Amino acid sequence: MFLAASVIVFAVYFGNVALGAFAGAAFLGDVGEMLVLFGATVLFVVAILQKEADRTDKNGS
Repeated sequence: MFLAASVIVFAVYFGNVALGAFAGAAFLGDVGEMLVLFGATVLFVVAILQKEADRTDKNGS
């Protein structure tokens, strides 16, 4: 779930950068871009930590 959310949030960031580069119509400012990228990073880290915890639980270590 967190991994999918991370991909969606990163797609919003990428879409904003692409619109800004090609059409000159970015919908987020610099701070907005930073916050969206930070959110994607946090969601990705949470997803990775959950997968690591699941793997540790399965192995019993």
